Amino acid sequence: MEKARPLWSNPLQFVFACISYAVGLGNVWRFPYLCQLYGGGSFLIPYIVMLLVEGMPLLYLELAVGQRMRQGSIGAWRTISPYLSGVGVASVVVSFFLSMYYNVINAWAFWYLFHSFQDPLPWSVCPLNENHTGYDEECEKATSTQYFWYRKTLNISPSIQESGSLQWEPALCLILAWLVVYLCILRGTESTGKVVYFTASLPYCVLIIYLIRGLTLHGATNGLMYMFTPKMQQLANPKAWINAATQIFFSLGLGFGSLIAFASYNEPSNNCQKHAVIVSLINSFTSIFASIVTFSIYGFKATFNYENCLKKVILLLTNTFDLEDGFLTAANLEQVKDYLAATYPSEYSALFPHIQNCSLEAELDTAVQGTGLAFIVYTEAIKNMEVSQLWSVLYFFMLLLLGVGSMLGNTAAILTPLTDSKFISSLLPKEAISGLVCLVSCAVGMVFTMEAGNYWFDIFNDYAATLSLLLIVLVEAVAVCYVYGLRRFERDLQAMTGRPLSWYWKAMWAVVSPLLIVSLFIFYLSDYILTGTLQYQAWDATQGQLVTRDYPPYALAVIGLLVACSILCIPLVALGTFILRHLKRGDTALTS
Repeated sequence: MEKARPLWSNPLQFVFACISYAVGLGNVWRFPYLCQLYGGGSFLIPYIVMLLVEGMPLLYLELAVGQRMRQGSIGAWRTISPYLSGVGVASVVVSFFLSMYYNVINAWAFWYLFHSFQDPLPWSVCPLNENHTGYDEECEKATSTQYFWYRKTLNISPSIQESGSLQWEPALCLILAWLVVYLCILRGTESTGKVVYFTASLPYCVLIIYLIRGLTLHGATNGLMYMFTPKMQQLANPKAWINAATQIFFSLGLGFGSLIAFASYNEPSNNCQKHAVIVSLINSFTSIFASIVTFSIYGFKATFNYENCLKKVILLLTNTFDLEDGFLTAANLEQVKDYLAATYPSEYSALFPHIQNCSLEAELDTAVQGTGLAFIVYTEAIKNMEVSQLWSVLYFFMLLLLGVGSMLGNTAAILTPLTDSKFISSLLPKEAISGLVCLVSCAVGMVFTMEAGNYWFDIFNDYAATLSLLLIVLVEAVAVCYVYGLRRFERDLQAMTGRPLSWYWKAMWAVVSPLLIVSLFIFYLSDYILTGTLQYQAWDATQGQLVTRDYPPYALAVIGLLVACSILCIPLVALGTFILRHLKRGDTALTS
């Protein structure tokens, strides 16, 4: 069986596959947000600490398990103990949930990429209303980028209760996204191994181009100073440490079974310890590098908005008080405002509600993550750049590469256990299994292209994986150290690679990492309980902004089902295995 197992062409292919999977959209749109929220440069301290005590050791653990057992997640954990098959099943379920909604992001990236060739960019200006007498009311109340995202892309409904109809344009983009993924995974490692060279390396080329452009933008230094100025008081904030641990955990893609699947195609003598360190460091470096790019563009956007705000205030005061053109400048604005307030108190008081409070710091403090950063904030900055079409094409091409790279790992986590199954592989060829998984995921994913689809996307994104993955990885660490036996696993690794296991890895696996995961699990569980009724952000077209609403009972039931589906796999499969073994023993006793 081992000889028949496909292998990577060379170790570099495996490293590229891991980088392509681990380096994803979270590096671009989650890490910069956390930096912004938790003290800029000072956030790097808890981030690096968590990388050393959690990220790197657990990544090595999963790669070592995959390489040693040479099977997908279900087979690997069944080999360690038949009662642990449920860990692999839980990983497959979570990966299936992820693949259903994650590829929708690629569909949106395709949608924006296709629209990036228009001049002017369709999100750069508000459309005219039906009578052509002015701009669309919803767009005027919001911004042109928000309008294009919420109305033109999502055509979003006012609440999750109003499902609406299927949006055929995003639906076609989703079909295209799944077709691309299918072509990449068609022949397993043979085709994936070639694709990962592009999905892992080309995003860096785009990021470097963006960095050069970003650093030359007016106001970029404001953004970079904001990022690198440490707010050391944030180190005393426990949420900074919790979010650093969470970011490392999810950014490396632990618990999904993808890393185990990739490592199972390695030569047994492969130095997976070295590769774990390389992938961890490259992933973290990418997060920091992407943050520099993001904050340079963020600085440009904030400065642009701040200066526009100042121009509006200067124009308003100049016209109202009949001041000489050019007399009022940004430098003397506050001084002149005080003078006008003292000299013309009644006129100034009447005008005061219309005078905007312009603040560069407030613009930089506006923290946005996820789709809001990717499809609203970035597009807001891109539309104000010269040759905006070029920068838009590059940006959404990069998002696509990052998204497709992560999808290759997600689908590998599902397909490897399926193709490892003798029963399934005897019925269907590998290409048919891959096609079936893509078809089912695409069909279910159509839910996210409906008018209320974005609300369901947020539910899956927020609740489908968080608690499940923490429990899965906790059981993995406990299983290796205390069920299979740490000494036994150490001997296996030494026999495979010819290198002894250092005390650092053993201490992290056996004590530190499991305790950290338990702490995170308790935090998230208590956070969900203390939050009370779960809420979501709904788009109110009449106000042109997001409003907070409570989830209806059936949405809460779906959230509970998402969490339970994967978590319950572990005890239920263990219980099923126990009952079956007990029944077999009873049958054996009767026949004897």
